[in-house]
Amino acid sequence: MSPTIVFVLFFLALVFVIAAAASASTKDLRGYFAAHRRISGFQNGLAIAGDYLSAASFLGATGLIAIFGFDGFYYAIGWLMAYLCLLLLLAEPIRNIGHFTIADVVGFRMHGDAVRIISSVSSLIIIVLYLVAQMVGIGIIVRSLIPGLQPAVAIVSVGAIMLALVVFGGMLATTWVQIVKVAMLFLSSLILAWLVLAHFGFSPWALIQAAGTLHALPHAVTNLFAAGSYFHGPVGAWDRLSLGIGLVLGAAGLPHLLLRLYTVPTGRDARISVAWGMICVSIFYVLLLIIGLGAATIVGGNLIGAHLSDTDAIRYIVAHPQHAQMLNAQLSSLGYIVPHRDANYAVPILASLLGGRLVFAFVAATALATVLSVTAGLTISGASSFALDLWHLICRRNDCSERERVTVGRIAALLIGSIAIAVAVNFHGHNIAVIVGLAFSVAASANFPALVLSLYWRRLTRAGLIVGMSLGLLTCFTLVLAGPDFSKTPLFPLVNPGIISVPLAFLATIVVSLFTKDDETDKKFDRLAVQASTGIGAAE
Repeated sequence: MSPTIVFVLFFLALVFVIAAAASASTKDLRGYFAAHRRISGFQNGLAIAGDYLSAASFLGATGLIAIFGFDGFYYAIGWLMAYLCLLLLLAEPIRNIGHFTIADVVGFRMHGDAVRIISSVSSLIIIVLYLVAQMVGIGIIVRSLIPGLQPAVAIVSVGAIMLALVVFGGMLATTWVQIVKVAMLFLSSLILAWLVLAHFGFSPWALIQAAGTLHALPHAVTNLFAAGSYFHGPVGAWDRLSLGIGLVLGAAGLPHLLLRLYTVPTGRDARISVAWGMICVSIFYVLLLIIGLGAATIVGGNLIGAHLSDTDAIRYIVAHPQHAQMLNAQLSSLGYIVPHRDANYAVPILASLLGGRLVFAFVAATALATVLSVTAGLTISGASSFALDLWHLICRRNDCSERERVTVGRIAALLIGSIAIAVAVNFHGHNIAVIVGLAFSVAASANFPALVLSLYWRRLTRAGLIVGMSLGLLTCFTLVLAGPDFSKTPLFPLVNPGIISVPLAFLATIVVSLFTKDDETDKKFDRLAVQASTGIGAAE
């Protein structure tokens, strides 16, 4: 039996043991959705890092660094900086105010069903987008393990294991799988970074110089980074700025990250969780840069982007992605590979070239653990939003037992996971970091303005919140579908619409609130401010 299969089977066995051990504590609401709020700040920080360090980071962002240099590193920097918003603005207030979902926070001051419906719909859209990206990662990893296996078979098989973990193990099992995954991810990253530096005589300068020579630009040392200006067509830096807005503000609106804040005992533990998560992610992204540059120099010229020195051809493909499929055949005959189609394979190939079968086996098992754990966190977050907001409060009007809500949550997990699996089969081949970037844009446009204004602006009204969230969500989706990633004839030049959709959502919320009045919302603001700051009245 190959080392790869041994590592994978060992991890899957561990997953089932954790799920079985946790199943006894998932019979009630707090146990299934919040692990009885008994996770410590340090443990939850590792789990938050586990939720955050998805296949988009380990596979997608590394491949983007290998292909696009500094532009690819924007994804990593954006995801890291997002922790500051989460730590300084939202972590403690959200834990003190909410119970299980984002709708608990925005609904604290707002009466009526519309607020919870739009919050839940927004959360579910983000979760499905994020899940699709992770499921695409599953196809990449399993196909690397078993050559010739169809992506659909790989996605469905591993997706079924993930659903079993969520349905039977709940939040407690998901948390411990995240912690195990973080340990594996750090060990894999340390091994790969060590092997890359060893390849260059442990000289970071030699690594940077080698990466610089990949592009035919004047200054060799900075070539890899300066080349970023070529990969955005006519809009140039505007697309990068829009991407940064989506990534930094989007993390503060991701439902599966915010759900983690409810698993700790107090608001103080929530802040500690985010701080530890930030430390873990910071270390990982330093290693990621080394690995990405290593992939660019050691793997890039052969397997993930042949003849990158010819920037004209690559630049044209990226600036006109709608033509990539048509050009693929003739470019392949010249030795070119369309970058975003192959970048996900950078890490497995690098591991195989530098470390042989054993390192490749452990890295592949780590990537599988990464995808499995993140999909589990996403799925239980979506299940909580459906069962606790849409079903309990909207459909059943607060008239259903805890047992019913847990049962509905399990069924919702199966439905959400199944939808994501079906969509991912059709999205196979897209770079998963790009798909996750779109999920971040939706979170930044719809959820972040609503959360910040709900917590910190007294004048906010119910009408303003509904209009702002709805407009942010619709604008983001419309611009994404009209953009170059999803349209053959783009009507909107930016890949990431955050630079327009986020300010528009804030502006709409503020303007409508100023022209409407909501006395009940205003009265509840003082209670919210006290509870958010002190924790008095917080869920136990």
